[in-house]
Amino acid sequence: MIERYTRAPLAEIWSEAGKYKRWLAVELAVCEVLAERGTIPADAVEEIRAKAAVDPARIAEIEAEVRHDVIAFLTNLAENVGPASRYIHYGMTSSDVLDTALALQIRDAGRILLDDVEQLARVLRRRAIEFKHTPCIGRTHGVHAEPTTFGLKLLVYFAEMRRNQKRLRDALAGACVGKISGAVGTFAHLPPEVEEAVCEKLEIGFEPAATQVVQRDRHAHLISVLALIASSVDKFAVELRHLARTEVREVQEEFGTGQKGSSAMPHKRNPWRLENVSGLARVVRGYAVAGLENMALWHERDISNSSVERVIFPDGTATVDFMLTRFTGLVDSLLVDPERMRANLELTRGLPFSGALLLALARKGITREEAYALLQGHSMDTWDKGGDYRDRVLADSKITELLSKEEIDRAFSLEESLRHVDAIFKRTLAEGDDA
Repeated sequence: MIERYTRAPLAEIWSEAGKYKRWLAVELAVCEVLAERGTIPADAVEEIRAKAAVDPARIAEIEAEVRHDVIAFLTNLAENVGPASRYIHYGMTSSDVLDTALALQIRDAGRILLDDVEQLARVLRRRAIEFKHTPCIGRTHGVHAEPTTFGLKLLVYFAEMRRNQKRLRDALAGACVGKISGAVGTFAHLPPEVEEAVCEKLEIGFEPAATQVVQRDRHAHLISVLALIASSVDKFAVELRHLARTEVREVQEEFGTGQKGSSAMPHKRNPWRLENVSGLARVVRGYAVAGLENMALWHERDISNSSVERVIFPDGTATVDFMLTRFTGLVDSLLVDPERMRANLELTRGLPFSGALLLALARKGITREEAYALLQGHSMDTWDKGGDYRDRVLADSKITELLSKEEIDRAFSLEESLRHVDAIFKRTLAEGDDA
């Protein structure tokens, strides 16, 4: 467990006390619906509600003897309620309580995670706008490609987090369902209307067709979405870690006064927090595998899923909460060096504009292959021998016979290369942000 990283509301949700609080909420909701239908006495429900209380320590003591957590819970509840407790758990099975209460825990944890995603999206949006027109080199295969802007990099991440936000909402809606349909889902002792009324009272959905349990594809979907979110943060962190390398040094993690990067090397400023979130993403991806394994249960149910869920839901939500919170802070405080970005952009002495020259020549009537051969020869010479690519292009009469100096200047124009940046921002923010 990584409870030391978990904020108080999330810790409460998955604590023993938080679990029993939601078990009790389910039991009380069923009693209230049954009283409304005349199945049990209304005054009994009033007495149950007035006296209903449980003690986690006492439940643990009873469970040590009976070896059944729900029976231990009900026994402790009956000790406090007295004779009216005979109406508690009326017509229900253990999984009616467990799965419906799990839906409440997922719903409450999900609200925190949705807020985390929103906060990260907002910070990415703000910093993307801040660096909208800050040019830098784009890289493919780790090699300089064509110019882009640092703001566009962050805008891509913003758009991805908006997709993750939608995925999370959908997955939560799918997982936040309860069931009060009995031991094999047949409503043998309570009618479907009770289940529907209880779930409406608890503000969750209901499983239209169940076995003894809510089907675990719902939970596997949610854990898989958490793994997607964690992997997105990992992806963003890997990019920033590369940009923080000494040879690149376009960004750096904020480095506090008095902070130290290495026990042996006083000069070190390591991107350790970015590495931290990348590492945690591996854990969450493992939870997704466990969630998928939980789908295949024997017949109407077994409990092989239960032990897994006691780990993957508390730890999975806590880990993603921590990752999102930490990465939001890292983006917010990220040190960005536009001058270094410009220097790296110019490092290959004009090579990033070879594609624009290729198209300019192709428009003049020569074949693409001829144009490519002309430009690649100068490109390789610039790679291997140094010098300036533009100078080589201007000195080649085969090229200057086809392209004027003004056309060559346009091909080497950074403004021309990045002329659609505003349009990309406009359409992305229109589709992805309602802030």
